[in-house]
Amino acid sequence: MKKGIIIIIVAVAVIAVWAVSGYNGLVSSEENVKSAWSQVENVYQRRLDLIPNLVATVKGYAEHEQETLESVVAARSRATQITVDPGQLTEENIAAYQEAQGEIGAAIGRLLAISENYPDLKANQNFKELQAELAGTENRIATERRKYNETAKAYNTMVRRFPRNLLASMFGFGQKGYFEADANASAAPKVEF
Repeated sequence: MKKGIIIIIVAVAVIAVWAVSGYNGLVSSEENVKSAWSQVENVYQRRLDLIPNLVATVKGYAEHEQETLESVVAARSRATQITVDPGQLTEENIAAYQEAQGEIGAAIGRLLAISENYPDLKANQNFKELQAELAGTENRIATERRKYNETAKAYNTMVRRFPRNLLASMFGFGQKGYFEADANASAAPKVEF
């Protein structure tokens, strides 16, 4: 009788240790995803912070491009309104965030294309520095998105693997969404001479 009780107590203790360890592993992995997401938001915010200076610089040279300048400001405004709660990193929320950031990227692209029509603007040192900062920021965005996707993949793998998937479903640990390539990313760009 005593031997049976000891076996049951040991079995319950082993299961409890496994459950606590598994839960803590899930929490740690989820926090890694949230941290990676924060880095993504930081680099996108850096890009948004550069826009007012870029618009002001272009405005001084390209007075006839008011529509483009307004579209950049409007896209920036929309992008700042979309936030994603780190606890709700679903495919849909990330897609909405990515769409808003894509709009701002396209607007910046149009704004930079305007510089081709204004040689004085292209020669402006402040404009050149802003272009370089934007290029560096775009590289950081790509790097942080990749890191986020890697972290989310590790987390999602942990959440889906047996037997941790039992704990994940029991405690509400859902899968996290990924950044995906833009729909037009696979299309070759048109080049006209």
